[in-house]
Amino acid sequence: MKKIFIVDDSDTNLMAAKLALVDVYKTYALPSANRMFSLLKKIMPDLILLDIDMPEMNGYEAIKALKSDPLYKEIPVIFLTAKSDEASELHGFELGALDYMSKPFSKPILIRRIETHIETDKLIKQGQNALQELHNATISVIANLVESRDKITGKHIERTQALLEILIKELIRMKLYTGEISSWDMSILLPSAQLHDVGKIVISDVILNKPAPLTQEEFDIIKTHAIEGEKIIDAIAEKTYDTGFLHHAKIFAGYHHEKWDGSGYPRGLSGEDIPLEGRILAVADVYDALVCERPYKKAFPHEQALEIIKKDSGSHFDPKIAEAFLNVQLNHEK
Repeated sequence: MKKIFIVDDSDTNLMAAKLALVDVYKTYALPSANRMFSLLKKIMPDLILLDIDMPEMNGYEAIKALKSDPLYKEIPVIFLTAKSDEASELHGFELGALDYMSKPFSKPILIRRIETHIETDKLIKQGQNALQELHNATISVIANLVESRDKITGKHIERTQALLEILIKELIRMKLYTGEISSWDMSILLPSAQLHDVGKIVISDVILNKPAPLTQEEFDIIKTHAIEGEKIIDAIAEKTYDTGFLHHAKIFAGYHHEKWDGSGYPRGLSGEDIPLEGRILAVADVYDALVCERPYKKAFPHEQALEIIKKDSGSHFDPKIAEAFLNVQLNHEK
């Protein structure tokens, strides 16, 4: 049964709305916006009926708070109020309300409007999910195209994405960089890491698949894949409204070869001047390269790869992120 919050400082209005909806929805009668926000910590409603004229926090202030919080901004809100003037109604829509009904209300019309908005919200979310699946599938195909040209690295993109997710979860568990990480949408960030090597598309197959150590000149050409990756992602961004996914993808592409001590490329950044996404992926990227066989080297044993990560903490890698990675491995071994 769908859940409806009814928020009104009048007991009479609360009871009237509750009686109108109780046979159709699970209702929660709340005498203030403050009580609503307290309950939101425990229960996520499918829709909120919100009065405007309330003490302490009025309806306009309440919807502003709802729409500014990532956890609650998608909850549909209908203003159910005694204010019936055009200016009040328009202001309600400007703040993000889906509908505006005046009291006293008609029970059948109230139920029908709630049904309509809940069904519309459901269809919108289904459409968004379908688009996200299409988006992820398209990116996966692009990433696989890049990987199919690089015969040496195998399933590197897939493995580094998996390591990235494990490492981020450990950073959260250890309460490291939680402020920035909490602002990330993982459903967008993790798939975006698949494009971190997209710039290799412009690198010659002769160099990309050379079965021997690269010369300095060849390595300098390989290093251009970071900037080239950014250019490719910028070109995609010019033709789309996407912001979050391509923002993270560009950071992964451009910064995963920077080093904590400033000796990396392409910009020679150091410390926390390197974006956090790049610092995290750097550890996952290097570990995978170490434990995988190449035509010019054998795969390092897991234990030796961990020793290299440990040794390069504070030079190649952010010490906190290296610690988190080693902690994951130690916990796994236990």
